[in-house]
Amino acid sequence: MPIDVALDAADAAFGQNVDRLIRLVRIPSCSFPGFDPAHVQTSAEDTAAWLREAGYPEVRLIRFPADNPLPYVLARDHRAGPAAPTVLLYAHHDVQPPLRQEVWKTPPYEPTRIGDRLYARGAADDKAGIAVHCAAAAAWNATHGRPPVNLTVLIEGEEEIGSPHMAAFLAAHAAELACDATVIADLGNVDTGLPSLTTSLRGLVKIEIELRALRSPLHSGMWGGAVPDVAQALCKLLAGLTDADGRLAIPGLFDQVRRPEPETLRAWAGIPHDAARLAEQAGVLSGRMETDPATLFRHVWREPSLSINAIQCGLRGQTGNVLMDCAWATLGIRIVPDQDPPTVMRLLCDHLRRHAPAGMELSITERSCSPAWGCATDHPVFAHAKQALRIGYGTDAVEMGCGASIPFVGDLCEVLNVPALLIGVEDPPCGAHAENESVHLGDLRKAIRSEIALFGLMAGLPTPAC
Repeated sequence: MPIDVALDAADAAFGQNVDRLIRLVRIPSCSFPGFDPAHVQTSAEDTAAWLREAGYPEVRLIRFPADNPLPYVLARDHRAGPAAPTVLLYAHHDVQPPLRQEVWKTPPYEPTRIGDRLYARGAADDKAGIAVHCAAAAAWNATHGRPPVNLTVLIEGEEEIGSPHMAAFLAAHAAELACDATVIADLGNVDTGLPSLTTSLRGLVKIEIELRALRSPLHSGMWGGAVPDVAQALCKLLAGLTDADGRLAIPGLFDQVRRPEPETLRAWAGIPHDAARLAEQAGVLSGRMETDPATLFRHVWREPSLSINAIQCGLRGQTGNVLMDCAWATLGIRIVPDQDPPTVMRLLCDHLRRHAPAGMELSITERSCSPAWGCATDHPVFAHAKQALRIGYGTDAVEMGCGASIPFVGDLCEVLNVPALLIGVEDPPCGAHAENESVHLGDLRKAIRSEIALFGLMAGLPTPAC
């Protein structure tokens, strides 16, 4: 079963797979409250259809729990037999909200090719992951009749809202999901064209806060200066969470944070890195970012950070001369391995309560409390993964951390007792979670080739010429 033949087949079918991805991305499968869950159902059905087209003999939708309108899709192809390794492939078919329609250069659910990128909500995060899993299996089926390893595919429908049922789902379906390794295609690369293997994720502690100063809004001319301004008070309260350099200033928060080992810092320093290009990709208006790669990567991979995701006091576009009665914000702290999420939650909430303005009412609602994750890379499957990425991309892979969170990864590794390979096609310009999300089509093709090679290498097939 030569790997080269499957690679050639995937290259020949790449245009068809892009067209198939476009069809899936047109479905506005946002899983957030307030959006129609029927679209997520439609997305699950189309994902299942694509898996069947790719040659998976067993495909079904699962509602878990039974009243959950955001289905999982589970597919299996175990024709390689009990002597062959089994690989669990993960992606998700739900997407983020489109946010501000007027900021999109193209309609968010009308996929548009501009140069070497495909623009649409979900094009990168994470329907591209579904494309990789389908295209890789289809190439092996077209050329050899079956993949060289047993494949189980799990496509989730509620990842973007924190995978609230995943831990229970894994426990309930552990026997069906049993495998030797798992590939989670929901990550990305340090840079476009540079294959990357993610070995750590940050966790997330997220809350909503409301600060109330008045029973009802007041005329700002008649009462301004005599009564408290809740908007100013909220801004001061939030500003007190960090110091002048933007570093978290909550006492005790860094007590569990370990400095990266010297060899890790040396490895990060060796990652190809162009600070000016990265600032341009991030859209930083000042063009200023940390220039030392080891320091930059430490900040986003191995240190906690604060993000204020939303803030409101009054309605933009309907703002009069008024003092509002209350102000509201959503904020989160990304935490790193070794930090205990409940401890961070307690430190954050206690700090806010201690510094809440006298005479105002502060209410706090906890929204998320998920741990960080990290892994060693001494399992043989990591060597296979790096070799497969080398075959797919034509250059050596690097190990990276990721500042984002995938809450269920730790549960998956623990329940199934297997290593997890975290890969994907997101890159710095992809705009995941923002307007104008896009996927680099060249990297999508390379990711498909890499997964094809991984299946072959795990089955012990000869290494093809790169």
